[in-house]
Amino acid sequence: MKQFMSKTIISDTSCFIVLAKIGQLELLQQLFGNVVTTPEIAEEFGEVLPNWVEIVAVKDKYKQQLFEVQVDKGESSAMALSLEIANSLLIIDDYKARKLARNLKINYTGTLGIIILSKQKGIISSIKPVLEKIKETNFRISAELEIQALIAAAE
Repeated sequence: MKQFMSKTIISDTSCFIVLAKIGQLELLQQLFGNVVTTPEIAEEFGEVLPNWVEIVAVKDKYKQQLFEVQVDKGESSAMALSLEIANSLLIIDDYKARKLARNLKINYTGTLGIIILSKQKGIISSIKPVLEKIKETNFRISAELEIQALIAAAE
């Protein structure tokens, strides 16, 4: 689980949206204490973020603009910030964005990874009810990914 021992956790919009929709946004605070995001993501989220979410602007706007050719503004800002903050972990769900993050050697996980970690840390007792709630939203989880998550969570 070394990948989750990062000092700075940076979240993209999708994680905030999904967890807020299912009433589990506090999982991020319970796991990590504080989470960082960008002004672009805060704007995309469209609601006031909790006070444990720190909003940090990307310094290298040029790098962010380069990423915007491939992914949306929020994702590109999150990736650019991840490259600026050493030892960070990016929470990102979009397939294209994850592929780009992998190519950029950015340490990342997804919303499901956060839910699995929440079970492993004893914050939640089972991921099944959480997955069921997620499936009621517009967040897509393939059957294969759901099975992988259940196996990872030993359910």
